[in-house]
Amino acid sequence: MTKYSLIITLALFITSLSFTGCSSDDDEDYLGNWVRMADFDGIPRTEGVCFTIDNKAYIGTGYDIDNKERLTDFWVYDAEKDFWKQVASLPGLGRNGAIAFSSSTKGYVGTGYDGDNKLKDMYEYDPIDNAWMQKNDFPGTARYSATAFYVDGKGYMGTGYDNNYLKDFWSYDVDADSWTQITSMGGSKRRDAMNFVLNGEAYVLTGLNNGAYLDDMYKYDTAEDKWIELGRISDYEDDSYDDDYTIARYKGVTFVMDGKAYVATGINGANNQETWEYEPATDRWTRKTDFEGTARSGAVGFSLNNIGYVATGGNGSYSFDDVWKLNPSEEYENKD
Repeated sequence: MTKYSLIITLALFITSLSFTGCSSDDDEDYLGNWVRMADFDGIPRTEGVCFTIDNKAYIGTGYDIDNKERLTDFWVYDAEKDFWKQVASLPGLGRNGAIAFSSSTKGYVGTGYDGDNKLKDMYEYDPIDNAWMQKNDFPGTARYSATAFYVDGKGYMGTGYDNNYLKDFWSYDVDADSWTQITSMGGSKRRDAMNFVLNGEAYVLTGLNNGAYLDDMYKYDTAEDKWIELGRISDYEDDSYDDDYTIARYKGVTFVMDGKAYVATGINGANNQETWEYEPATDRWTRKTDFEGTARSGAVGFSLNNIGYVATGGNGSYSFDDVWKLNPSEEYENKD
């Protein structure tokens, strides 16, 4: 081999190593296509709440970053018409970091932060009368950034921040307007956790605890009043089933479709766009196409007619009013 040929061969070899070294999971194409819907008609906001009744979504409260104002207004979304309409505002104080859940006929909103005080008041919304009624206060400590869900005919609320990180949990009897403390969530104390209800079972996952992004997930057994720990959403001990999971986050959103749950947005070192799909039968996650709106946290997620949506949220000095839905089985379409 001539000296010139040797130089060319070495150059090609080095070049091939360079291309190999640059390959990563970030280059992989994931399944799922995000579609932008009509913008939310209210003021852009972060850390609002959402509940659904009769295939309509209700969004309200939250923090208007531009005007540094905490909000009380509420809006209803009709997905079939892709249309927003304002409804009665929440009584009482404007707030962010509140909780919300709904039965089949009523919505419930409470707790949160008004800029000076942590709150513990609770309200019930009747969509037929378009009216709110104040209910008994939450009996635990006043707090914000808790998590809440409705399952088996009762509302449930827990975790959050009251100057300390919390893990207590409470059930709410909507008919009796009464609260009962239940077994505390397993694992660490936390705020800004996520939750979803899938096949009649409630799951709580991730959140923030003293600066740490939690990577655990629990399922609540309502009959036995106990929490069941599920697989960690990171490499943990002998578990190596993940694909560089970055599911651990706080201020993210969840929604459910076709017997699976989805996690999107939130904070993990920075505002996040990664979207993950959870299969309960295997207790495993699959990455989907990244959320196609601006990276954000403090958004709301909801499902209508078996379709998942993400709306509002914030990033730094910006708050958003855009709305997106996910078609998880469609190929990604470049919107540029």
